[in-house]
Amino acid sequence: MSFIDHLEELRWHIVRSVLAVLVMAILIFVFQDFVFNYIVFGPMNKKFFTYTALCRFSHWAHLGDALCMPPPNVPLSAMTFGTQFMSLITVAFVGGFIAAFPYIFWEIWKFIKPALSPKELKSARGAIFWVSLFFFSGAAFGYFILAPFAFSFLANFRLSTQVIIETKPTLSDYVENLTNIILGTGIAFQLPVVSFVLTKIGLITPKFLRTYRKYALVAILVIAAIITPSPDWMSQMIVFVPLFLLYELGIVISVRAHKQMLKREKEWD
Repeated sequence: MSFIDHLEELRWHIVRSVLAVLVMAILIFVFQDFVFNYIVFGPMNKKFFTYTALCRFSHWAHLGDALCMPPPNVPLSAMTFGTQFMSLITVAFVGGFIAAFPYIFWEIWKFIKPALSPKELKSARGAIFWVSLFFFSGAAFGYFILAPFAFSFLANFRLSTQVIIETKPTLSDYVENLTNIILGTGIAFQLPVVSFVLTKIGLITPKFLRTYRKYALVAILVIAAIITPSPDWMSQMIVFVPLFLLYELGIVISVRAHKQMLKREKEWD
């Protein structure tokens, strides 16, 4: 197959992926009331699962209201005529991308697959499932855990007890922060997959990951600060801890992949 043929094939993979996102975006347009009332504005509702679950656990553990978070009881404002419509477009396309992610990765995989050897295909078995699982796990973590903590902190933070300062967040600001959190954590949770791939192609080894663990900790803290919209240490630790655990999981996966590579090299010799 010539270079032009490869480009043509890649173009059709991209076209089909874009169409999948568009289909999901149209569905979100059609069911916009449900999407906004129960999903997008979920972390703003006092009956949101995270708030009620933490409060019930706090009472069950005889901690009183120690873990009960106050929801962000602030009104959202639309400063321009097009704010609400542009927020709908943003949610539709971001939501469309998230919903269509397994199909998008499947299209990418179909393009890459012919270039892999039978042994490489065997090692990468279940790639679509694991990549999608880590992505959706990260997105769920961002939506159910990080977003409520971040919005609750930002909405209830007070700079002064002497001067009344009213918090008036905009709709676009809320939507932007929510989508950044969900996509950021979804992508960040791909760390074990990245470790596996980089080990397989020989760019990193388990020894490398262990040696530079302290630098990785700094990098993870920076990533946590970028993903988290609020500056409080609690929200950043909520992101840091699972990312650090995923880094450690990446080392375990790298060890396994490296052993498989060494075993294969011995078989070839």
